[in-house]
Amino acid sequence: MKQLTAFTKKEFLEQLRTGKIMILGILFCLFGIMNPAIAKMTPWLFELMSEQLSESGMVIAEMKVDALTSWTQFFKNMPILLIVFIVMLNGILTAEYQKGTLINVITKGLKRWKVLISKLVMMAVLWTVGYLITFGVTYGYNAYFWDNRIVQNLVFAVWGYYLAGLWLITVLLLASAVTRTSSAVTLSVGAAFAVSYLLGLIPEIKKYVPTFLMSSNELMAGTLSSKQCLAAVGITAFLTAVNIFLSIVFFNKKVI
Repeated sequence: MKQLTAFTKKEFLEQLRTGKIMILGILFCLFGIMNPAIAKMTPWLFELMSEQLSESGMVIAEMKVDALTSWTQFFKNMPILLIVFIVMLNGILTAEYQKGTLINVITKGLKRWKVLISKLVMMAVLWTVGYLITFGVTYGYNAYFWDNRIVQNLVFAVWGYYLAGLWLITVLLLASAVTRTSSAVTLSVGAAFAVSYLLGLIPEIKKYVPTFLMSSNELMAGTLSSKQCLAAVGITAFLTAVNIFLSIVFFNKKVI
């Protein structure tokens, strides 16, 4: 346990030293501010464009914004943050393969599974804290300007997207245990998302894929209930656990 704690601490210090934690913190905070800001500015921007559009025969009706507008923006921006997160951390293992730094710690008695779990803990904590920052900032501004209570299934929509993010993080971990380059890791994560998305286009199975948890607009509008997403929650949790298990299996057999 001491080895795991020490190596996990080393992982956090490494991300702090390289500035990734600071960059991610700024981005998560910035996007949290952007969500209500964009919603608040949208009517003003359309008003500025109204004269130019009216000359083209287009008439803009009065636009009303509320908390739902801001939360819709929240879920539009989260894919960007998730992509940035994946790209910034896609070298958690591949960089160490290239530098040969893992050989020293493993030959000194550190179990391979502890290496993987420490990196998983680091990524999960960064994703959790960052996600909570974006959510908290957006929620606070929305409560100040509007009323968050008008949004249906908000907690479940936010939690579902968070869980889908954790699933992609374990895909990153598995890809890192199998491949040796950061580009291959990124492509693997993208492929996993694409497969889930394409399967989600099939009506018979769309409620069973991880990307179904990203159906935030339907949840907030009330056209989709949280109960209809429970199967996707269970399967996503199962796939997350399988990814972790397979990561350990492949990493234990990998020639470093």
